[in-house]
Amino acid sequence: MLNNADVRKGIAKFIDPVAKKLLDIGVTPDAITYVGTLGVSASALWFFPRGQFTIGVIVILLFVFSDLLDGTMARMSNRAGPWGNFLDSTLDRIADGAVFGGILIYFATQAEPLAAAATWVCLVGGFTISYAKARAESVGATANVGIAERAERLILVLAAAFIAGFGVPWILQGAVLLLAILVLITIGQRFAKVKSQLHPMRTSGAGPDAPADGDDAS
Repeated sequence: MLNNADVRKGIAKFIDPVAKKLLDIGVTPDAITYVGTLGVSASALWFFPRGQFTIGVIVILLFVFSDLLDGTMARMSNRAGPWGNFLDSTLDRIADGAVFGGILIYFATQAEPLAAAATWVCLVGGFTISYAKARAESVGATANVGIAERAERLILVLAAAFIAGFGVPWILQGAVLLLAILVLITIGQRFAKVKSQLHPMRTSGAGPDAPADGDDAS
């Protein structure tokens, strides 16, 4: 979530001492990644279905800092590498699912079908955006485009949820409806980007080998 380089640099002076202390007592970067994912997921699934959005967002943000902490610990202990990147990215999908899943449960129990449907689009669309990037890279293309990537999706929905917790009407419903549209646009952008790279290869017969239609290489 915290992918902005300037933001990371600004809080590094607070993160570094904590990271060093945790390493000194034997805590591993992977352990912090697991705790952060569990904390975000449990908080979202506990508070959001109950409509306790403000406190839920605050608790989630506390655990979000593990996203910085585990990376800092990995660098300090010379453990940074493909495994850490894989673990972090994979568990991020679980946390994202919990955030939107918690909001989806809330709207479903409040009999708000339009907002629930929009949240479902955000939930499934977020996974589709991530999968499209990974799948593109597996066939020799790139898909680093889109107006609603992970950071933007989470910032928008958590900001709206935080304000909704103060009783502001329709802000969360409006946010998920807008985000659903942006997610669909982002999926379309990634499809178009990959097609523009692979279609010339296919017509020329020079494209990379790929599984036959219907095969899932995930």
